[in-house]
Amino acid sequence: MAIHTQESLSGFIASEPLLTETAKGDARFFARIGKEHFRREEDGSFTQTETTYHHLVMFGRSAEHAHANFAQGDNFVAEGYTRPVNYERNGQAIEGEEFIAKKIGHDAARTRYEVDRTPRNSAGRDAAAYEPPQRTNAVAQAAPVSM
Repeated sequence: MAIHTQESLSGFIASEPLLTETAKGDARFFARIGKEHFRREEDGSFTQTETTYHHLVMFGRSAEHAHANFAQGDNFVAEGYTRPVNYERNGQAIEGEEFIAKKIGHDAARTRYEVDRTPRNSAGRDAAAYEPPQRTNAVAQAAPVSM
């Protein structure tokens, strides 16, 4: 079975994130994002070139979670797809594209954080009854395998 892949995008949140509603009443997260670009030099070093700015949008509960957890300046990695957009601003037609994120998280290579593995409380589940698995530093002893 083939591995299903999607587009990914990394960058930083360049504007204050907004949480609005669609015409149908669904949550909509919007932020301008910055994407830094680099050029590799002949000596193996990298030179930063112009940063580009784009729109990032999310919908539904993911949008609400993103708005609660992301702020201007945060580095992120997102999965989703790019779509063309056409709109009017100050009487002028604008054509562009936006990244529709289905999933988003902080960039672990650029962000210090702690992970809370406590499960979210969902319908029919008691989060207080959950006990996370105990982790040990001991290496499991495996039986030798011969061929």
